[in-house]
Amino acid sequence: MHEHSVDLLNRAVADELSAVHQYMYFHFHCDDQGFDLLAGLFKRTAIEEMLHVEKLAERILFLKGDVKMETSGEVQVINDVKEMLKLACEMEESSALDYNKWANECGSGADSVSKKLFEDLVADEERHFDQYDTELDNLRKFGEKYLALQSIERSKNVASGAPRD
Repeated sequence: MHEHSVDLLNRAVADELSAVHQYMYFHFHCDDQGFDLLAGLFKRTAIEEMLHVEKLAERILFLKGDVKMETSGEVQVINDVKEMLKLACEMEESSALDYNKWANECGSGADSVSKKLFEDLVADEERHFDQYDTELDNLRKFGEKYLALQSIERSKNVASGAPRD
């Protein structure tokens, strides 16, 4: 009945799974470099993207479809923080555009629940974009000093024995 919706939902699953992999990769590298704030941001976003996969999968199963646990691409090997943030912005912007379009397609196919799910995802992706764009702006404004402050903060926390995430 809603084959097109199931196809779109599975495309979103692939997009979200790719984001999880990419953001966890970024999380690991930011954490390794001592950039705790950025590492935490990438980790939290990856977790939110996993929750998106869960919502999408539940909807697919409700529509009697099968969840395809495939990614839409390979993890890009990037170790430069500025390039990580640029890619994250591109990924979030692209997802928001796709999900907005797919919401309209589901609506025209008499699937208002999938339409609403995509609309909710658009709001989340736009929020993620804004977070990454803000970090990118901070990096542009303050340069390497911005990253140095994060490393210093970690050193202070480690020296004081403060627990880490």
